[in-house]
Amino acid sequence: MALPPVTLLGAGLMGRLLACALAERGHAVQVFDAGGPEGEGAAAHVAAAMLAPLAESVLTEPGVVRMGVHGLRRWPELIAALPAPVFFQRSGTLVLWHRQDAAEAERFGRDLARTAVRLPELPRAQALDGAAIAALEPSLGRRFVQGLVLPDEGQLDNRALLAALALRMQALGVRLHWRSARAPVDVDPGARGWLFDCRGLGARAQWPALRGVRGEVLRVHAPEVRLSRPTRLLHPRYPLYIAPKPDGVFVVGATEIESDDLSPASVRSTLELLSAAYTVHPGFAEARILEIATQLRPTLPDNLPALRWLAPRRLQINGLYRHGFLIAPALLDVTLQLMDHERSTLADDFDLRLDRPRD
Repeated sequence: MALPPVTLLGAGLMGRLLACALAERGHAVQVFDAGGPEGEGAAAHVAAAMLAPLAESVLTEPGVVRMGVHGLRRWPELIAALPAPVFFQRSGTLVLWHRQDAAEAERFGRDLARTAVRLPELPRAQALDGAAIAALEPSLGRRFVQGLVLPDEGQLDNRALLAALALRMQALGVRLHWRSARAPVDVDPGARGWLFDCRGLGARAQWPALRGVRGEVLRVHAPEVRLSRPTRLLHPRYPLYIAPKPDGVFVVGATEIESDDLSPASVRSTLELLSAAYTVHPGFAEARILEIATQLRPTLPDNLPALRWLAPRRLQINGLYRHGFLIAPALLDVTLQLMDHERSTLADDFDLRLDRPRD
């Protein structure tokens, strides 16, 4: 007996992962997306794609952290099935601060200590002195006298991944309807078919609690800068991250603004990002700005992801917030379990909410 057909709304990160997984299983899959194959309208197109459950543990709930640990294990398996190479790295996260921001570092350390109590299975942050920082990242020299390394954390190349997933969908025979926005009422997958709504903020008409959280991100080309792992700079006003990508490209970001505004980045926030990056490594002074981008992260009131049944075999997946690449593999595996068994033990492990819409 043929497997039921699947209709997917939204071809951002979550939609592409789910389309590939279901086509690999043998489902006939079709995808509708408001944008094109480059994913230019998706939050995943702009994101730094850092996979940092320990770093994020100071800001989010244990269930999201456990999803992140699951994702770190799953990403190499998912990438291995793709037809094009995707940069993936698991060399840890370097956390730095300037002397005047020692109080911020103390607060971060206290937050990590609470994580160690709540999630004892996570690796412990390792303290570094100036010599250890220089040994880990020689290009930083002795500019910092204290820091931390968060072991086992990783990152990947978001745009290479989106492109490789698009190629994989095409190779698997997924019917791709680019620049064809649809809502659940616009499609009929049939009595046996499944419908998955992964549209992010495009689903606000059906899920009004969704809001956008604005982020501003720079991409720069700095071939003179040598950083071998994502680096976070603690600062009370603009905690910075620098994610090194292949070919001398760096993604630099910090801002998180409660706003649905998708206008260009402000001069002030751009100057703050660039000046903070320069304090980490003066080689950024000669970097070339490739892109100054803004994005809106789809976010629910509690800043946590959720799955919601619209009807039998009609499921919405949303609220990935700032954790999209970190938690997407976990949400994928939960969804596959729900299809197979109508419940998910993984969802229980991750404290993941499974909602039904209010009448």
